[in-house]
Amino acid sequence: MVNYILDERTSVTLLARARREYRDILTPEALAFLADLARSFGPLIEGALDQRRMRREAWAQGASLDFLPETRSVREGEWTVAPLPTDLHQRVVEITGPVERKMMINALNSGADVFMADFEDSNAPTWDNLLQGQLNLRDAVRRTITFDDPASGKSYRLNERTAVLMVRPRGLHLPEKHVLVDGRPIAASLFDFGLHIFHNAAELLRRGSGPYFYLPKMESHLEARIWNEVFKHSESALSLPAGSIKATCLIETLPAAFEMDEILYELRDHSAGLNCGRWDYIFSFIKVHRHDPNAVLPDRSQVTMEQPFMRAYAQLAIRTCHRRGVHAIGGMAAQIPAKDDPAANETALARVRADKQREVGDGHDGTWVAHPGLVAIAREEFEKGMTGPHQLARMRDDVRVEAADLVRIPEGTRTEDGVRLNLRVGIQYLEAWLRGIGCVPLYRLMEDAATAEISRTQLWHWLRHRATLDDGRVVDHALIERILTEEMERTRNELGAEPFAAGQFPKAIELFRRVATADTLEEFLTLPAYDVLRCLHDPEAC
Repeated sequence: MVNYILDERTSVTLLARARREYRDILTPEALAFLADLARSFGPLIEGALDQRRMRREAWAQGASLDFLPETRSVREGEWTVAPLPTDLHQRVVEITGPVERKMMINALNSGADVFMADFEDSNAPTWDNLLQGQLNLRDAVRRTITFDDPASGKSYRLNERTAVLMVRPRGLHLPEKHVLVDGRPIAASLFDFGLHIFHNAAELLRRGSGPYFYLPKMESHLEARIWNEVFKHSESALSLPAGSIKATCLIETLPAAFEMDEILYELRDHSAGLNCGRWDYIFSFIKVHRHDPNAVLPDRSQVTMEQPFMRAYAQLAIRTCHRRGVHAIGGMAAQIPAKDDPAANETALARVRADKQREVGDGHDGTWVAHPGLVAIAREEFEKGMTGPHQLARMRDDVRVEAADLVRIPEGTRTEDGVRLNLRVGIQYLEAWLRGIGCVPLYRLMEDAATAEISRTQLWHWLRHRATLDDGRVVDHALIERILTEEMERTRNELGAEPFAAGQFPKAIELFRRVATADTLEEFLTLPAYDVLRCLHDPEAC
């Protein structure tokens, strides 16, 4: 434990290893900036989380979601966001991935227009992952990032042309328990944001770019207002030009879908548009409807963008963004090229093509992929359907979305295969996350925390409301336990007995079982999992 006294009122305590290489990131000046952010905005974030809890209680009592009457003037008003910087005009293909060094180099070199370096859903927040990620960002911004792979002997260096860098900090709900400000954990969002902007904003601007961010898990325009105040405060404190920070908001919660105009309005001097975060959106849909037995979803594989409630949300995002003069970015293609299986590879690529054809046809200005091998396909499909760097001129005035459209329950079946997939993928992902790996290829898809959240909340919802499968069986504890045992045996056989035993499967199974079968729904799997992760990787901090 290291304690820094910054002034007579403020102290910062690090409950983690103070490695020599981290000292360039955790400078006294950077810690003072973090402390300033924590003291200025920590109470506002706590208030926003209290507001979330009150809304959940209201939904439990039967309140319904609707567009806010008190912000009608914002929705009906004629206004646009501030002009975008030049390097954000074209965002046809964006690639996302964790802040691991080799993966960052590959993503920046992938041919995508934008790389989103992710501290959130594809990163397990061990102290080393977080600080190494900040070091990697520093080196990437200055184009000094390199990696020599000891296993393959291959060297990784940046190409002359690289993707524009954006950074996704963790959500407002997550604490960073390795860092205490005045005895309280700093908000993880402020920690990730603060270190990056403190060390890299001026250098990014000097190089003709800027400090660009993705904002996750937002649930209301009041949360966007907090972020806007954080941006203004940071620009002033670091002598950055007003409005130089730009942020794209992920619309990945059901409540946020009802406040898209308002979110853009709050961030209008700092906005870089909206993104349809489809996986977390499904997770949020389940959470909002947790008490409703009539809102039990079919298998997660059937909840596609073709479902009416998903179509409504995506098209509303396009209409809203284009009316306000800013980009609407489509969702993730999570497929992984299957070089060892030509037939499976063709099937995967066909799905990617169909997904991107739908997005560009709807009017999206760009899209996400999870693998460098999909960049060219996504670009090809978008460039077939676009005549310029974006589609902002397509107003989509034909789109009419009512509140009922956004909450329409998807149709489909629930199957034993769906139960098996949720258990197998959810536990395997969580096991890798506990080992410090946040982005995991499983069964030819790139899985992250969002898909694990769908897996466990869907099982919880089925179990709570005794949902029936297509063969008439009821989802109960006995069924879950039997299938869990069988799927873990399958996983052991797939991985091999020795790798299975060497991993973190006992802890992952116990934790996943607990959150999937509890009496009440845990808001985020990563909250209880974070404490397990810290004790595994930083036992002195427990």
